[in-house]
Amino acid sequence: MIIGMLLFPGLTQLDLTGPYEVFVRLPGMKVLLIAETAAAIKSDHGLLLTPDVTFDDAPQVDILFVPGGNGVFAAMQNKKLLQFLQQQSVHAKYVTSVCTGALVLAAAGLLDGYQATTHWLSLHLLKLFNIEVLEQRVVADRNRITGGGVTAGIDFGLHIAASLYGDNVAKEVQLMMEYNPAPPFDAGSPAKADSEIVARVVAARRAIQKEREVLIKGMVAMQS
Repeated sequence: MIIGMLLFPGLTQLDLTGPYEVFVRLPGMKVLLIAETAAAIKSDHGLLLTPDVTFDDAPQVDILFVPGGNGVFAAMQNKKLLQFLQQQSVHAKYVTSVCTGALVLAAAGLLDGYQATTHWLSLHLLKLFNIEVLEQRVVADRNRITGGGVTAGIDFGLHIAASLYGDNVAKEVQLMMEYNPAPPFDAGSPAKADSEIVARVVAARRAIQKEREVLIKGMVAMQS
């Protein structure tokens, strides 16, 4: 079984490397990092990632995966990238994403009529598409599986592991990874964080979120 994990400039590395760490521990699994070219890809905070194959050389994958990050809005306008996702999705067993990678799938038309989730700050952007948006850690609707923001990628990966190999294999992977969250603060969602903290985070992103909303509304209008 082949998992194809998309790389693009400005992705959030933990969106990718969280589920990657789960996937590479699964039996009989081949994980490929796929990008438009063979050049190293820089994450949104500068980590360099090396593709295994390009869009042109990639085999058909069984699981298609898209991470999120600041670079998703350029990715949403990259016609070659969207065409690659559309072509691969036809025969993929699962089409998946973590965080704002769901917006890239949505731009490719691959979440139309499905339930999905994304990072809490971008739920309103995902709702601009023909998608039923749920505020959950992981959402599975038929063969579309989407995860919430960043750290939800590990939960997402374990969900995939259980779907493919059963709960016991997923639990073994979780144990080997010592995935036993005990965060120092209970502030990992807007429902738990102090309202003042939520307000500061939202305010800091307001301008760029508004710009992205305008972009997506234009994109949706062109598609309809």
